[in-house]
Amino acid sequence: MDLLYPHLTVNAAGHLCIGGADAVELARQYGTPLYVMDEETVRRQCRTYRQAAAEAFGPDALPLYASKALCFAGMYKIAAEEGLGVDCVSGGELYTARYAGFPAGRIYFHGNNKTDRDIADALDMGVGTFVCDNAEELTALDRIAGEKGKVQRILLRITPGIDPHTHKAISTGRVDSKFGSAIETGQAMEIVKQALSLPHVVLCGFHCHVGSQIFDIQPFVDAARIMTDFIAAVRAETGFLASELNLGGGLGVPYTEYDRTVDYAAAIRNMAAEVRSLCADRNVPMPRVILEPGRSLVAASGITLYTVGSVKTIPGFRTYVSVDGGMPDNPRYALYQSRYTALIADRPDAPQDTRVTIAGRCCESGDLIGEDMPLQTAARGDILAVLTTGAYNYSMASNYNRLPRPAVVMVKDGQARVVVRRESYEDLVRNDIL
Repeated sequence: MDLLYPHLTVNAAGHLCIGGADAVELARQYGTPLYVMDEETVRRQCRTYRQAAAEAFGPDALPLYASKALCFAGMYKIAAEEGLGVDCVSGGELYTARYAGFPAGRIYFHGNNKTDRDIADALDMGVGTFVCDNAEELTALDRIAGEKGKVQRILLRITPGIDPHTHKAISTGRVDSKFGSAIETGQAMEIVKQALSLPHVVLCGFHCHVGSQIFDIQPFVDAARIMTDFIAAVRAETGFLASELNLGGGLGVPYTEYDRTVDYAAAIRNMAAEVRSLCADRNVPMPRVILEPGRSLVAASGITLYTVGSVKTIPGFRTYVSVDGGMPDNPRYALYQSRYTALIADRPDAPQDTRVTIAGRCCESGDLIGEDMPLQTAARGDILAVLTTGAYNYSMASNYNRLPRPAVVMVKDGQARVVVRRESYEDLVRNDIL
């Protein structure tokens, strides 16, 4: 059985282990469904990005943790301790970062529709940089900052017009996108001129993001070329020289044995070589470079544990293995038809001798975690593990069918601790009014 990552092992009892902790015992102790993360894997990925960025782009390069991938207070604490910045995309993420004590100056505030309250709260919090998406936001930010007697540092989100050939729902760099201003249509140059005319914002540079779950370095190299060309064009037309370039995130992670692996440090070196060469060719000073990894920092660190409830074989059709979670704790199959690796944690080394559909417990026919998946023969009471769920599982979880969201447990050196408590039924009705 390919366990995909070195922090996943099999112990003497024949059970799956994560970070040295027995997954079956974790399920018994904390209940299921249960998100489990290996802390050292997260920290190792943070250090890989920080060190590679400093070596390739220079000591002022800054990786930001894209906190939409997995947002809870403990993740901001880890990001702060590892010397990263963070990007936040909502008032709730900003509030969580503030609750965790994250340094506000290292926060970049994203979002294509920041409300006036979002803007005001971020200004009051002292957020270091706004990544402004559109003309209306710029006007609102300038007005609210003026009312507060502040001048806010900003980047502009620019659409480079690149199709990275990922699922259309996670491709963000095309001209036809809800995010940013497109270079190709002339709107990017227009919004630059608008930003330069406003008294309560200071334009420092540009941001782009081409998409997610990308294994080919070429879209990032293409984005670097287009954005460097844009920096040169803006200087020629307006005299403004960008001092900062945010190249976004999006490098992929393996979810199955058939997915490619990515050498993240090598990818960063390749991007840096391209940016340096392009800047030299265009006589543009090398900007400070910002990166925004999210999935590639946390996805591999996590697994989700479930308890099998029923196994139903329909002769001539398929076998359903039903678990006590599903779409509410992992909506990615319903949204993107995302593939996963699953195994029975009680006996991960046993042959995967069945092909199954893993079904959730919701009253929804689309409540599936995967179809035609190889799995060991399952029975009621088995602990089923789905691998690579550290990103976009807890952060996208819901209470559909009034199901409480699972707990999150962090493992370090074989010892587990709860970092997010399991929701209770009382939590579900806390805001209800009779």
